Amino acid sequence: MAEVKSQKNGFWSPELLCYFVAGGIAGATSRTVVSPLERLKIIQQVQPSGSNGQYKGVWRSLVRMWQEEGFAGFMRGNGINCLRIVPYSAVQFTTYEQLKKLFTRNGSKELDTPTRLVSGALAGITSVCSTYPLDLVRSRLSIATASISVQNQSLLAGSADSTSGASSSMPKPRFSKADLSVFGMALKVMREEGGVRGLYRGLVATAIGVAPYVGINFAAYETLRGIITPPGQSSTARKLICGALAGSISQTLTFPFDVLRRKMQVVGMPAGGMGYRYSGAMDALRTIIRAEGFRGLYRGIWPNLLKVAPSIATSFFTYELVRDLLLAP
Repeated sequence: MAEVKSQKNGFWSPELLCYFVAGGIAGATSRTVVSPLERLKIIQQVQPSGSNGQYKGVWRSLVRMWQEEGFAGFMRGNGINCLRIVPYSAVQFTTYEQLKKLFTRNGSKELDTPTRLVSGALAGITSVCSTYPLDLVRSRLSIATASISVQNQSLLAGSADSTSGASSSMPKPRFSKADLSVFGMALKVMREEGGVRGLYRGLVATAIGVAPYVGINFAAYETLRGIITPPGQSSTARKLICGALAGSISQTLTFPFDVLRRKMQVVGMPAGGMGYRYSGAMDALRTIIRAEGFRGLYRGIWPNLLKVAPSIATSFFTYELVRDLLLAP
């Protein structure tokens, strides 16, 4: 009888609500655990290369962040990150679960790896499109108070007068106290960068990067679960290892897209933000490679790898724990 009711409700069922709630809790928990590393990753991705005030090294940068801004520096942008990640993670997990049901005809056939990849990719695109403005505002808040220099425009223009890694001494744009809130930054972006459209700067590059990342993430996790957690050996440690490995694999393979996303998100900040001027994602890609080489596409990879293992492991583990609790009879 319950099965008939679920089929009648289709995509809208109590089970769907369980997926949504579990996904939201998993996202908020995982991001809060690694908030300092998440902020450091964003700073290292967008800071100009070769500047004197660069954040270099994971430990030294975290110590510097603490000395300059205290605990608030570690959590800078985490409020908006959680506000973003709760619906983002909820939509992602829910969409993935529903697509799995669709492709397997409610579990009547096996889900193969290509189908997992497609389901994950579609879930990633759906979630990122539904929460992108929050992601952009979070990026702006993360770097708004960081003490990094502004990129020299002559470098980006390829001027003969420029020197490799040059950085302007021009001070960073100042933000009022009101600007350093979620709504304040969102209003500032809309006011100064073309209205609501400004909140979607870099969406294409983000969607292109998120699709393979989420697809690989889910496919790798479920494949690893089949290997590392066979029936009777599904311990907490084994589940966490599966999540950590899946996250590390997917993040490493798709990290350049994440760098492009961050660069595009800060391009419209006052006074050029970090000094970047890109006409689009492809222009940003060419400029980064010309100015910094392919290495520039992996800036911030170390704090990212340090955070991704506990983050993804916590996310999958929390999701499955909460989901099973909510679905328990």
